Parts: sequence; structure tokens; C-alpha cells
Amino acid sequence: MIVTLLLLPILGSLYLATIPENSIENKNRMKRIALSTSLITFVCSLYLWVEFDSNISQYQFVYEFDQLTFCHFNLGIDGISLYFVILTTFVTPIALLSNYSNITNNLKYFLISFLILESLQIGLFVVLDLFLFYVFFESILPLFFIVIIIYGSGEARIRSALLFFLYTLAGSLFMLLAILQIYNYVGSTDFQLISLHEISLDSQKILWLAFFLALAVKTPLWPFTGWLYRAHADSPLAGSILLAATVLKFATYGYLRVLINFLPDASNYFSPLIQTIAIVTLIYASLATIIQQDTKALIAYSSIAHMSIVLLGIFSNSIQGIEGAILLALAHGFVSPALFICVGGIIYERTGTRVINYIRGLATYMPVFTILFFIFTLANTGLPLTLNFLGEQLSLIGIWERSPIIAAFGATSIVLSACYSIYLYNRLSYGVYSPHLKPVKDISRREFILLISLLLPTVLLGIFPNVILESLHLSVTSLLFNI
Repeated sequence: MIVTLLLLPILGSLYLATIPENSIENKNRMKRIALSTSLITFVCSLYLWVEFDSNISQYQFVYEFDQLTFCHFNLGIDGISLYFVILTTFVTPIALLSNYSNITNNLKYFLISFLILESLQIGLFVVLDLFLFYVFFESILPLFFIVIIIYGSGEARIRSALLFFLYTLAGSLFMLLAILQIYNYVGSTDFQLISLHEISLDSQKILWLAFFLALAVKTPLWPFTGWLYRAHADSPLAGSILLAATVLKFATYGYLRVLINFLPDASNYFSPLIQTIAIVTLIYASLATIIQQDTKALIAYSSIAHMSIVLLGIFSNSIQGIEGAILLALAHGFVSPALFICVGGIIYERTGTRVINYIRGLATYMPVFTILFFIFTLANTGLPLTLNFLGEQLSLIGIWERSPIIAAFGATSIVLSACYSIYLYNRLSYGVYSPHLKPVKDISRREFILLISLLLPTVLLGIFPNVILESLHLSVTSLLFNI
């Protein structure tokens, strides 16, 4: 079943490659094929969820192909990777729909790129080999680089694409060196064999720092935050949605799957360092968010602040903290794309600008949009009855058990996120209608479907979190290490 998930988007992209892009009819046909392929993949991932046995801690739906000499092509999922796979398959059709009508040139390559990106992201979350983890971790870079340059909207998109490519590639070189050293220790890069092997504390420290540097760039943590807001600001809307929803979760998954799982002693040793960097990143990103004038850059900086809370939960060494971090990562995967659709899609398409000072009084002509925008703004601040609230609270409760002072600093995110979120909403929605803008139309049916699709899981999972938590308990418990 996992192989089907991996191959479906690739098969869809191969079929798209055979269709000539020479008429409007063919372009509409390509859109329908790409969207149908991504929806079928999502349904298949839901089948995995239904068939998943939450009473087993081992990997499930395992598939092995051992004919390769340089790595062990081994696939499988557990309670942690399952939800990242579902998030990927859920967000991809939303990303395709977000640019459904405004991408006209090179449409075929746009659709093929996003289907291949879906396969590569699923691959990262299901591989059970450290070398393949690195391959899939890096494999999205060329495609995203091309997507930002060709389909991006900013004048500085080439610089933004280069920063994204070079930052993440340079950081990941240290991960590759660490993987080669682990292969030298263990004689294999298979996850299960590595977990059975004892690595000395001194070796763990060096390996941990190498992995952490790569993951810190991808999170991103201070001082490696410079690439993210530029990539968001200059990429197409679909690129921003994938970047916020799934690409930032690569690091979250890497912390859980590699650092805590294989290097627990070093993770415990470096916990104070992690907590300090997370708090610095949180406060820096929150203060930087408040002064932003570009709407997409503002949402991008807010993502950095939320991922800092995720990091605190992951390294709390408690069930509540780690499960809260996973819930917050999933919630961010719903709410942040919705906010990008609001500011980088709906508002930008109607006003032609993302500068906050030029937009005002949208509630005059867009009442339905204003209501949905308000709900997602509150969710971004961690409003009760949303998944964001549960994720933040569990993460902070988990880190409180380890360090109340760090938890108190982490709790400042609640106030700071309310400051920049409410400021953005109030500035755009209310007041006298901006004289710089012509009258605009309210949201279309397609845009309404996109926002409702992201709103439903945010609220329903916030009310019924056990739907997720029951499958997480065993997998998370196995990550806890003895101090």
C-alpha cells in the first residue's frame, strides 16, 4: 500500500507528460488529471489510517527491496509518520487548487512538479533507511528551486530561490557526513539496526551536532531564518502552502526519528542548548513578525515562532510534550496554508498588493471572507477548541515538567502571536475602505472550498484530539529516554 502511495503521483505525472499543452481544453484536462491523482492518493492514505493498528509499536505496512548494494530500500510507517503522510496527501490537492486558475504558462511542468514533490515528501516520511532519508530530505530542493524561479511573483525570486537552495544544501552536508560515520560504526544505515547499536556519548555528541545543524536550517531556527520569509514571499501560492504545511515538518520529523531515537544521550545532554535556541528564535521571530509590512512575510515569520514551540515540546522528554509538538505541527499544517491562501491568494489576486498599508476595510465588500479570515486568525493565536490550542498547551505543559522557566518564556508566544495576528486582521479588514483599491468581490466557490477544507480538521481535531492521540501513544512512549 505504501508503494502505491509513492507511485500514484509519479504515474500521474508521467501521464501528464504525454498530453500536449496546445489548447485550453488540454490544459483543463491536465488540471483535472493532476487534481484527481492527488485526491486518489489522499484516499489511499486514509485507507492506511483505517487499517493502522494502534496497539502495535512496530512499523506497519512494511515493504522491502534489498537488491540495492548501497542502501536498504525499506519502507514502513508507525504512529508518528502516519500523520505526516496524511498531512502531505491532504495538502497537495489544496496546493493544486490554490493556483488552479492563475497558472497558464508552462502549466504541464507546474502540475508535474507538484505531483513529483508529493511522492518525494511521502518518501521521506516512510523510508526506514538513514541514507534514503537524506536522499528524500534533499530531493525537493531542485524542484522547489525551479518552481520559485519560473512561477514565483517577486522581483527577487532568483535570489530567494538561491538562498533556499544554498542554506538547506549547505546545512545538510553535515548530515551526510554524520550518516557516513554512522555507517562506519554500525555497518548499515537501516533504522532498526541503528537503534539496536550502542554509540558512545562522545560520538553521539558529534553526530548530534551534525544532524542538528541540518535540521535547524530546515526548521528554521535562529540564526538560519533568512531564507524562509524570502522563499515564501517570492514563491507561487501553491509553493508557499507546501513549504508551510509539509517542508517545515521535515525537521520536526527528523528530530523525532533521528536525534531522539538514535542519539538519546546526546539529546538529553544538549537539551539546555535546544531550549535556549528555541526561546531566542521564538522571541526574535515574534518581534520580527510584528513589524512586517508584507502579508506573506508576516505569516512566514509567524511560522518560525510556532515551530519554536514545537521544538520545545519535542525535547521535553515527556509524553505530553512530544504529542503536543506533533499536534501543533499538524495544526500549523492546516492553519498556516489557510492564512497564505487568505493573504497571498484571495487578497493579493483582488488588490494586486501585499503591502499592509495599502489594504484596509475589506469587510465592506468581503463579509464571508472576513469571517473565515477571523476564524483562522484566532486559530493561529491558539484559540480553545482548535488543534493549535491543544498542541501549544501540551507542548508547554511538557516543557514545564522539565524547566518551568523555559516554559514561562515559551508561554510569551501566546501574547505575541495574539499581537501580530490580531493586528494583521484588524488592519486589513476594518476601517474606512482604502482609497488605493477598487471595489472587490467576495470569495469564489473554489476559494470557499479551500478554506472550509482546512477549517474542518482544525476544529474537529481540536474537539476530538483522541482520534490522533490514540495512535501516537505507543510510538511516542518508545521515544522517551531515561535520565
